[in-house]
Amino acid sequence: MLVLSLIMFYITNFITLSRLYLIEMNTEEKIKKVKDILRDKRIVIAFSGGADSVLLGRVAVEVSEKVIAVTFNNGLMPSSFSNEVSEIAKTIGIKHVLINKDLLKNKNFSENGTNRCFICRNLMYSKIRKIADENNISIMIDGTNIDDLMENRPGIMVNYEMGILSPFVEAGLEKGEIIEYLKKNDIKYIKSTTCLSTRIGVNTKITKRKINMIRYGENFLKSILKTDELRVRLILDDIALIELVNIEPILSKSKLNHICDELKAVKFRKVALNLEPQVKEKKELIYKPCKDEANKLMFENDLPYKIDIKKTCAELKNIGEVKCSHEMGVVMLDIDGRNLTLFEKGKIVARKINDKEDVHNLLIKVLPLIRPKI
Repeated sequence: MLVLSLIMFYITNFITLSRLYLIEMNTEEKIKKVKDILRDKRIVIAFSGGADSVLLGRVAVEVSEKVIAVTFNNGLMPSSFSNEVSEIAKTIGIKHVLINKDLLKNKNFSENGTNRCFICRNLMYSKIRKIADENNISIMIDGTNIDDLMENRPGIMVNYEMGILSPFVEAGLEKGEIIEYLKKNDIKYIKSTTCLSTRIGVNTKITKRKINMIRYGENFLKSILKTDELRVRLILDDIALIELVNIEPILSKSKLNHICDELKAVKFRKVALNLEPQVKEKKELIYKPCKDEANKLMFENDLPYKIDIKKTCAELKNIGEVKCSHEMGVVMLDIDGRNLTLFEKGKIVARKINDKEDVHNLLIKVLPLIRPKI
C-alpha cells in the first residue's frame, strides 16, 4: 500500500511539473515570436512602466536596431509616476522621453463621457507619433495583450485607426504569462499605472479638486498600509470608497478612525470600505456540448462592450467566410471547420470546437479583428 501511494505521489507530481514545463515553454515560444517581430527594427514604444510595456521594452532592447520609450504623463497619474517610470526605463537600459500634458484643460476629456479613454489615448499616441517622426521611425508599438481585448477599453480603437502595432496580441500573450515571466526573471515594473480619472464614474465631471482628493487619499493609504494595491473611488462627489486586495490590515478601530479623520480633512464627507477583495479575476468561458456534432464543444462569452458589425465584418473577411446582417446585428464566420457567431450586443458563440485549447487559439485569431462600438 505504501509503495502504491509513493508511486501515485511521484506520478501526480510528474504530471504537475510537466504541465508547468509546457506552460513555461509555451510562454517562451510566445516571447520568441515577439522578438522575431521586433528584431532589427527601429521602434517607438508607448511606455507606462507597467508590466506590459516593461516586458516589451526589455525584449526590444535585446533585439531591435533602435528603441525609444515615450511616456505620456497626463497630469492624472499617481504622484510618484514620473520618477518611477524614468527609473524603470533606466533599469532596463532604454532611451526614455517623458511628455507632460495637463489633460484637464481638454474640455471634451474633463466632461468624462464614455469616450474619455479614447480622447486620452488619441492625444497620447498623436504626441508619441510625433516623437517617432522626429527620429525617422515609422513603427510604433504598445503592450496591449490578448486579455485586454476581452475588456471594455474604448481607447483600443486608436490603435486600429493609427496603425499602432501590438506584438503581444500577435504572439497570443496573456496578462498572467507576462506577469509570471517578469517575476521569474526578476524584472521590476510599476504595479499600478492606472489614471486617477478612472476613480470617477462616467458622466461625472473631472476636476482638479477631485483628482487631488483622490491622489491624497491613495498616497496616505499607501503610506500606512505599505501596499500599492488599493483604490480610492469618488462616489457622489464627496464620498471616498476604499478598495483593497486585502482588507485585514485596515480592520482596527484606531486605524479606521485615523483614516476617516485624515480623508475628511481633505473634504471627503464620508469614508466607506468595499468589503469585497479587489482581485481582478479572469472571466471564465462557458462550455457546452455541441448539438450539431458529437464529441465537439460550443462556447459562449459576453464581451463588456458592443460590437461595430460593419467594421468587424470587413476585418473578419481576411481570415474566413463571413456572412453579415447589419439589420439583425449579427456576424457569422466559418473558419477552419468552426462556426463563430458575433452579436452586436457583445456575445460570442462558437460551435464545432475540439477543446479549450482550440477555443484559445480561435480567440487569438478573432479578438484582434473585433471592432468595438464607441
